[in-house]
Amino acid sequence: MLSRRNFLTGSAVLISAAAVSGRVEAAAIPEAPSYTLPTMKPPLPPAAGPDYQPVATLNGWSLPFHMNGNVKEFHLVAEEVEREIAPGMVAKLWGYNGQSPGPTIEVVEGDRVRIYVTNKLPEHTTVHWHGVLLPNGMDGVGGLTQPHIPVGKTFVYEFAFRHSGSFMYHPHSDEMVQMAMGMMGMIVVHPKDRAFRPVERDFVFVMSAYRFDPGTSLPHVAEMTDFNIWTFNTRVFPGIDVMPVRLGDRVRIRIGNLTMTSHPIHLHGHNFAVSCTDGGWVPETAQWPETTTDVPVGSIRAIDFVADNPGDWAFHCHKSHHTMNAMGHEVVNLIGMRQAALRQALDHATPGAMAMGTDGMADMGVMSMPLPANTLPMMTGTGPFGPIEMGGMFTVMKVREDLAPGDYGDPGWYKHPPGTVAHAVDADPDAAATAPATPEGHMHQH
Repeated sequence: MLSRRNFLTGSAVLISAAAVSGRVEAAAIPEAPSYTLPTMKPPLPPAAGPDYQPVATLNGWSLPFHMNGNVKEFHLVAEEVEREIAPGMVAKLWGYNGQSPGPTIEVVEGDRVRIYVTNKLPEHTTVHWHGVLLPNGMDGVGGLTQPHIPVGKTFVYEFAFRHSGSFMYHPHSDEMVQMAMGMMGMIVVHPKDRAFRPVERDFVFVMSAYRFDPGTSLPHVAEMTDFNIWTFNTRVFPGIDVMPVRLGDRVRIRIGNLTMTSHPIHLHGHNFAVSCTDGGWVPETAQWPETTTDVPVGSIRAIDFVADNPGDWAFHCHKSHHTMNAMGHEVVNLIGMRQAALRQALDHATPGAMAMGTDGMADMGVMSMPLPANTLPMMTGTGPFGPIEMGGMFTVMKVREDLAPGDYGDPGWYKHPPGTVAHAVDADPDAAATAPATPEGHMHQH
C-alpha cells in the first residue's frame, strides 16, 4: 500500500499487509481449499514453475495455489476446527482451512506470492511468516507492522521468497491464546536449483503441546508448564502417520517447534546431519553426525540422512514424558508397595478398584481400563510383538527395499530375517537354539 505523501515526494515506498476492499478486489480472491481428515494427503506435485520434490506433511496436506500472472496466490482461512488427536479423542481448536495445524505452504526460491487471509475466528488475528525475510509491513505483527485483521475481514500479504529453506507461520495477535489453540503451520521453500541437496523423501511437521482435563475437548490456553498432550502435527501415537522410506533413499525430515519447551528428537537405526534451520542452510563443512538433535522453542531443524538400514525404526522425542498421553503429573509413585494391603484398602473404599503402578506402569499398555469420554490412555499402540507402550511424540520410520517411488502407504510390519530378533533364552540350551524368530513366537513366549 502506498503512502500518498511518499508517492508524491518520490521517497521510499511503504509496503504492508492491506485489507481487501471493494467487490472487484474481493471477487479476485482465489478459493480457499479445506481438508478435515486426519490422514495425510499425497504430496502435491508442482503445478507451475521449477520442478521440486514435494513434501509429505504428516497427517496433513499442502495448500494448492492459483497462478495470477507470475504470482502464486494462496488463501488461508483462520477458523474454529475440530482435530482428532488420535482415535478416541477429538479436540476443539483454532486452525486454518479445516485443520490444526494449517496446511503446509510450498513454494520455490524466488517465487512471488500473494496470500489472502480471511478471519473467521471470534477475535482479530494476523499471520507472521516465521523466519521469512520480507518487507517490514508484511511481517504480520499486529499493531506494530499492520492493523489486526478484524473478525470477518480478509487481508492480503504480498512478497517474494528470497531464500530457500524451512519456515513456519503463526499469529502475532493474542499470541498466547491463538497458538495455544493450535494456530500454526509450516512453510517449505524449495531451492530454485533442483540439484541443490536433493532428497527422494521429504517429510514435514510442527510440534505443539496442549493441556486437556480428562473428558474435555477444549485445551487450557493459560497453561505454561503442565501440558499432558504432546503432538506431531496435533496427533499423538498411534494416530501419527508412519514415514515409509525406500531402502537407499536420501531422506529429509523438517521439524518445527511451537511448544513451550525444547524437544530432543531421536531417530533409531541411523545417524543424520542437521542440514537446515529456520535461519537457513547449514554448510556441509559445519555438519556432524547425530542420532538426536534438540529442537529449541520457536525453531526448525531439518535433518538429512540415507535410509540404509531396513526395518521399523522408532522416531520420537527423547523426553520420556513427551511420549505419553494425558499424563497426571501428580500421580503417586506406588512402586514397591505391598499389593495385598493396597488392594484391601482400595476395595474397602471403592469396591472393584484395582491396584496398579506398584510394579511399574507397563500394565497400562496391556489392560484396557475404563476412561472418561474423549480421553486417551497414557500408553497405547500395539506392534507385532505386543504393546509398544508409547504415546505422544512418537512414530515409526519404515525402511523397505520393495517400496515403490511415490508410495507413502503403510507397508505393514517389518518381516525380520530368521535369527535377527532378540529372544528369551531357555534353561535348556537346545530349546534356546531353536527359539522362533517370528512376532507370533515371541508373543507366545511373553
